[in-house]
Amino acid sequence: MSANDDFIEFAGRAADRVRPIVMEHFRTAVTIEAKADASPVTVADREAERCIRDMIEAEFPDHGIIGEEFGAQDEDAEYVWVLDPIDGTAGYVTGKPLFGTLIALSQNKKPIVGIIDVPAMAERWVGATGRATTLNSNEVTTRDCAKLSDAWLYATDSAMFKGGDADAFARLSSKTRRTVYGADCYAYGLLASGHVDLVCEASMGVYDFMALAPVVIGAGGTFSDWQGGDVDLNTDGRVLAAGSAAMHKSAKDILNT
Repeated sequence: MSANDDFIEFAGRAADRVRPIVMEHFRTAVTIEAKADASPVTVADREAERCIRDMIEAEFPDHGIIGEEFGAQDEDAEYVWVLDPIDGTAGYVTGKPLFGTLIALSQNKKPIVGIIDVPAMAERWVGATGRATTLNSNEVTTRDCAKLSDAWLYATDSAMFKGGDADAFARLSSKTRRTVYGADCYAYGLLASGHVDLVCEASMGVYDFMALAPVVIGAGGTFSDWQGGDVDLNTDGRVLAAGSAAMHKSAKDILNT
């Protein structure tokens, strides 16, 4: 196997290990705490991330790690794992099954492997550089929506857009067929599988988007920052994903008008 194959296999094992941890607490009376930014966190978030970090430290001790719950270590290493144990914790604690575990690997700050694992739906998208994206081991592709006016646009929450970003998103939203909120990382899986045309978001942490880029790109889509640049560990948290290059350009141009 190639190095990427080894990394993909490891990421899959890590996702397998944390699924039961996450599901053990789903739709239970789990204690919800508030982090410094007022976002919710649970014991499931912390246990899941600790599990993956322990696996990485045992198998790849020279790799760095950036995680939502326990911060960064060796983030200047050639290989850095980027973890979000439960993307969509607000949905998780309210019983919505669209939350996911995000596992990404970057090389020289650029994402090369990404997993969106959705435990409650038993669905897993796997993307990697040079490989076709799969959903539960079956290849998936984005769809080519010819007109922006026919496009379905997703975002997690309208409140993630502030100031000029809110104005830019409103311009884009007004040009599409419909804007839908509330799917978190699941929206990117839907885009990779050809059910959604655009996802546009802001105010994201690096752990929120690094796993998503390989999934979307490996399915034939386009994933960038709002200016059209490739995402990496330094991206500012505003991302745009589209099912085709033409759709991506149309949306990008509106965001930057």
